[in-house]
Amino acid sequence: MTMSHELLPSTFLFRFAVPCRQRPASGPAQEEGLGPQFRIPSFGELEGKRLFADLRMAWAPEGLTFALEVTGKQQAPWCRSTRIVDSDGLHVFVDTRDTRTIHRASRYCHRFVFLPSGAGPRGDLPLAALLPINRAKEDPREIPPRILQVRSRIRHDGYTLSAFVPERALTGYDPAEHPRLGFFYAVIDRELGWQTFTVGAEFPFFEDPSLWGTLDLHVAALDRPQKGIPKHEGPDAD
Repeated sequence: MTMSHELLPSTFLFRFAVPCRQRPASGPAQEEGLGPQFRIPSFGELEGKRLFADLRMAWAPEGLTFALEVTGKQQAPWCRSTRIVDSDGLHVFVDTRDTRTIHRASRYCHRFVFLPSGAGPRGDLPLAALLPINRAKEDPREIPPRILQVRSRIRHDGYTLSAFVPERALTGYDPAEHPRLGFFYAVIDRELGWQTFTVGAEFPFFEDPSLWGTLDLHVAALDRPQKGIPKHEGPDAD
Protein backbone atom coordinates (compact mmCIF):
# COMPACT_ATOMS: atom_id res chain seq x y z
CA MET A 1 0.00 0.00 0.00
CA THR A 2 1.39 3.40 -0.94
CA MET A 3 0.55 6.87 0.31
CA SER A 4 -0.77 9.26 -2.32
CA HIS A 5 0.16 12.40 -0.39
CA GLU A 6 3.25 13.43 1.50
CA LEU A 7 2.83 13.87 5.21
CA LEU A 8 5.00 17.00 5.15
CA PRO A 9 5.58 19.49 2.32
CA SER A 10 8.98 19.25 0.64
CA THR A 11 9.73 22.84 1.61
CA PHE A 12 9.48 21.95 5.31
CA LEU A 13 12.23 19.35 5.07
CA PHE A 14 14.98 21.74 4.00
CA ARG A 15 16.38 25.09 5.02
CA PHE A 16 16.82 27.31 1.99
CA ALA A 17 19.55 29.90 1.45
CA VAL A 18 19.77 32.15 -1.61
CA PRO A 19 22.06 35.02 -2.61
CA CYS A 20 20.88 38.61 -2.32
CA ARG A 21 22.92 40.82 -4.60
CA GLN A 22 24.39 44.18 -3.74
CA ARG A 23 23.81 47.41 -5.59
CA PRO A 24 26.17 50.42 -5.44
CA ALA A 25 23.16 52.53 -4.41
CA SER A 26 19.79 51.42 -3.13
CA GLY A 27 16.41 53.06 -2.93
CA PRO A 28 12.94 53.05 -4.46
CA ALA A 29 14.07 55.06 -7.48
CA GLN A 30 16.29 52.21 -8.70
CA GLU A 31 13.82 49.31 -8.76
CA GLU A 32 13.64 49.48 -12.56
CA GLY A 33 17.28 48.41 -12.60
CA LEU A 34 16.71 45.14 -10.73
CA GLY A 35 17.32 42.59 -13.46
CA PRO A 36 16.66 38.84 -13.36
CA GLN A 37 19.79 38.25 -11.27
CA PHE A 38 18.03 40.00 -8.36
CA ARG A 39 15.02 37.66 -8.38
CA ILE A 40 14.13 35.91 -5.11
CA PRO A 41 12.62 32.48 -5.81
CA SER A 42 9.54 30.83 -4.39
CA PHE A 43 10.33 27.25 -3.46
CA GLY A 44 6.62 26.50 -3.40
CA GLU A 45 7.22 25.76 -7.08
CA LEU A 46 8.76 22.46 -5.91
CA GLU A 47 5.28 21.45 -4.78
CA GLY A 48 3.60 22.56 -8.00
CA LYS A 49 2.16 25.74 -6.53
CA ARG A 50 1.18 28.47 -8.96
CA LEU A 51 3.52 31.45 -9.15
CA PHE A 52 1.87 34.80 -9.82
CA ALA A 53 4.41 37.19 -8.27
CA ASP A 54 7.93 38.17 -9.28
CA LEU A 55 9.91 39.49 -6.29
CA ARG A 56 13.32 41.05 -6.71
CA MET A 57 15.54 42.36 -3.96
CA ALA A 58 18.86 44.13 -3.52
CA TRP A 59 20.89 45.25 -0.54
CA ALA A 60 23.28 48.11 0.15
CA PRO A 61 24.80 49.47 3.36
CA GLU A 62 22.00 52.05 3.26
CA GLY A 63 19.22 49.43 3.36
CA LEU A 64 17.11 46.96 1.38
CA THR A 65 15.25 47.50 -1.90
CA PHE A 66 12.29 45.39 -3.06
CA ALA A 67 10.52 45.28 -6.42
CA LEU A 68 7.32 43.22 -6.81
CA GLU A 69 5.19 42.48 -9.86
CA VAL A 70 1.86 40.65 -9.52
CA THR A 71 0.11 39.45 -12.68
CA GLY A 72 -2.93 37.39 -13.61
CA LYS A 73 -5.52 39.38 -11.67
CA GLN A 74 -8.99 40.22 -12.92
CA GLN A 75 -9.95 42.27 -9.88
CA ALA A 76 -8.40 45.35 -8.32
CA PRO A 77 -6.22 44.74 -5.24
CA TRP A 78 -8.19 44.67 -1.98
CA CYS A 79 -6.33 46.93 0.46
CA ARG A 80 -7.50 48.69 3.62
CA SER A 81 -5.38 50.75 6.01
CA THR A 82 -7.65 49.58 8.82
CA ARG A 83 -7.15 45.92 7.90
CA ILE A 84 -3.51 45.75 6.85
CA VAL A 85 -3.02 42.07 7.72
CA ASP A 86 -6.05 41.05 5.63
CA SER A 87 -5.09 43.16 2.61
CA ASP A 88 -3.47 42.18 -0.67
CA GLY A 89 0.24 42.91 -0.62
CA LEU A 90 3.77 41.91 0.29
CA HIS A 91 4.82 40.72 3.75
CA VAL A 92 8.59 40.63 4.38
CA PHE A 93 10.27 39.11 7.44
CA VAL A 94 13.90 39.94 8.22
CA ASP A 95 16.16 38.70 11.03
CA THR A 96 19.39 40.71 10.96
CA ARG A 97 21.13 37.95 12.94
CA ASP A 98 19.83 34.90 10.99
CA THR A 99 19.48 33.06 14.29
CA ARG A 100 17.77 30.05 12.65
CA THR A 101 16.88 28.10 15.80
CA ILE A 102 14.60 30.47 17.74
CA HIS A 103 10.83 29.94 17.72
CA ARG A 104 10.00 33.37 19.17
CA ALA A 105 11.18 36.56 17.53
CA SER A 106 14.05 38.55 19.00
CA ARG A 107 14.62 42.29 18.74
CA TYR A 108 16.46 41.65 15.49
CA CYS A 109 13.35 40.23 13.82
CA HIS A 110 11.13 42.49 11.72
CA ARG A 111 7.83 42.20 9.89
CA PHE A 112 7.25 44.73 7.13
CA VAL A 113 4.08 45.02 5.07
CA PHE A 114 3.76 46.87 1.77
CA LEU A 115 0.37 47.39 0.12
CA PRO A 116 -0.20 48.75 -3.41
CA SER A 117 -3.11 50.89 -2.16
CA GLY A 118 -5.18 51.54 0.94
CA ALA A 119 -3.62 54.76 2.24
CA GLY A 120 -4.62 58.37 1.75
CA PRO A 121 -8.04 60.06 1.90
CA ARG A 122 -9.31 58.03 -1.05
CA GLY A 123 -7.45 54.84 -0.23
CA ASP A 124 -5.56 54.93 -3.53
CA LEU A 125 -2.03 55.46 -2.20
CA PRO A 126 0.47 52.71 -1.34
CA LEU A 127 1.11 51.86 2.29
CA ALA A 128 4.16 50.64 4.23
CA ALA A 129 4.26 49.57 7.87
CA LEU A 130 6.37 47.78 10.45
CA LEU A 131 4.06 45.41 12.32
CA PRO A 132 4.68 43.62 15.63
CA ILE A 133 5.39 39.90 15.54
CA ASN A 134 3.09 37.80 17.68
CA ARG A 135 4.72 36.14 20.71
CA ALA A 136 8.00 38.04 20.19
CA LYS A 137 10.34 38.08 23.18
CA GLU A 138 11.45 41.60 22.20
CA ASP A 139 10.44 44.13 19.57
CA PRO A 140 12.84 45.98 17.27
CA ARG A 141 13.38 49.65 17.93
CA GLU A 142 10.62 52.03 16.95
CA ILE A 143 11.01 53.74 13.60
CA PRO A 144 10.14 57.31 12.64
CA PRO A 145 6.92 57.89 10.70
CA ARG A 146 7.22 57.65 6.92
CA ILE A 147 10.78 56.28 7.06
CA LEU A 148 9.65 53.31 4.95
CA GLN A 149 9.37 54.26 1.29
CA VAL A 150 6.90 52.65 -1.10
CA ARG A 151 5.29 53.35 -4.44
CA SER A 152 3.05 51.33 -6.71
CA ARG A 153 1.22 51.20 -10.02
CA ILE A 154 -2.13 49.45 -10.42
CA ARG A 155 -2.59 47.76 -13.79
CA HIS A 156 -5.48 45.98 -15.47
CA ASP A 157 -4.02 42.55 -14.64
CA GLY A 158 -2.24 43.26 -11.36
CA TYR A 159 0.21 45.77 -9.97
CA THR A 160 3.86 46.67 -9.47
CA LEU A 161 5.24 47.80 -6.15
CA SER A 162 8.67 49.03 -5.08
CA ALA A 163 9.86 49.67 -1.55
CA PHE A 164 12.94 50.74 0.35
CA VAL A 165 13.74 49.87 3.97
CA PRO A 166 16.58 52.10 5.23
CA GLU A 167 19.13 50.70 7.65
CA ARG A 168 17.67 52.89 10.45
CA ALA A 169 14.53 50.74 10.26
CA LEU A 170 16.50 47.50 10.67
CA THR A 171 17.65 46.87 14.22
CA GLY A 172 21.09 45.27 14.12
CA TYR A 173 21.60 45.65 10.36
CA ASP A 174 25.36 45.42 9.79
CA PRO A 175 26.32 43.65 6.53
CA ALA A 176 30.04 43.87 7.29
CA GLU A 177 29.73 41.90 10.54
CA HIS A 178 26.58 39.90 9.76
CA PRO A 179 26.48 39.10 6.02
CA ARG A 180 23.46 36.80 6.36
CA LEU A 181 19.84 37.69 7.02
CA GLY A 182 17.03 35.44 8.17
CA PHE A 183 14.35 36.00 5.56
CA PHE A 184 10.84 35.09 4.52
CA TYR A 185 8.25 36.64 2.25
CA ALA A 186 4.59 36.11 1.50
CA VAL A 187 2.62 37.73 -1.30
CA ILE A 188 -1.01 37.53 -0.22
CA ASP A 189 -3.87 38.02 -2.66
CA ARG A 190 -7.56 37.37 -2.08
CA GLU A 191 -8.05 36.46 -5.72
CA LEU A 192 -4.85 34.53 -6.55
CA GLY A 193 -3.96 33.03 -3.18
CA TRP A 194 -0.58 32.97 -1.43
CA GLN A 195 2.94 32.83 -2.79
CA THR A 196 5.67 32.33 -0.18
CA PHE A 197 9.42 31.91 0.03
CA THR A 198 9.24 28.35 1.37
CA VAL A 199 6.49 26.88 3.56
CA GLY A 200 2.86 27.85 3.13
CA ALA A 201 0.10 29.25 5.32
CA GLU A 202 -0.30 25.90 7.12
CA PHE A 203 2.85 26.78 9.09
CA PRO A 204 3.12 29.69 11.58
CA PHE A 205 5.85 31.61 9.75
CA PHE A 206 4.22 34.88 10.85
CA GLU A 207 5.59 34.31 14.36
CA ASP A 208 8.22 31.53 14.17
CA PRO A 209 11.62 32.62 12.76
CA SER A 210 12.85 29.02 12.66
CA LEU A 211 10.64 28.60 9.56
CA TRP A 212 12.40 31.41 7.70
CA GLY A 213 15.21 30.91 5.18
CA THR A 214 18.51 32.73 4.72
CA LEU A 215 19.78 35.46 2.43
CA ASP A 216 23.52 35.56 1.75
CA LEU A 217 24.47 39.18 1.14
CA HIS A 218 26.52 38.83 -2.02
CA VAL A 219 29.06 41.65 -2.36
CA ALA A 220 29.29 43.15 -5.83
CA ALA A 221 32.67 43.38 -7.53
CA LEU A 222 32.93 47.15 -7.45
CA ASP A 223 35.94 49.08 -8.67
CA ARG A 224 36.16 50.79 -5.30
CA PRO A 225 34.89 48.71 -2.38
CA GLN A 226 32.47 50.53 -0.12
CA LYS A 227 33.85 51.57 3.23
CA GLY A 228 33.33 48.96 5.91
CA ILE A 229 32.26 46.21 3.48
CA PRO A 230 34.89 43.52 2.80
CA LYS A 231 35.35 42.77 -0.90
CA HIS A 232 34.96 39.10 -1.87
CA GLU A 233 33.68 37.03 -4.75
CA GLY A 234 30.63 35.40 -3.22
CA PRO A 235 28.68 34.64 -0.05
CA ASP A 236 30.74 34.05 3.06
CA ALA A 237 31.16 30.44 4.11
CA ASP A 238 30.09 29.14 7.47
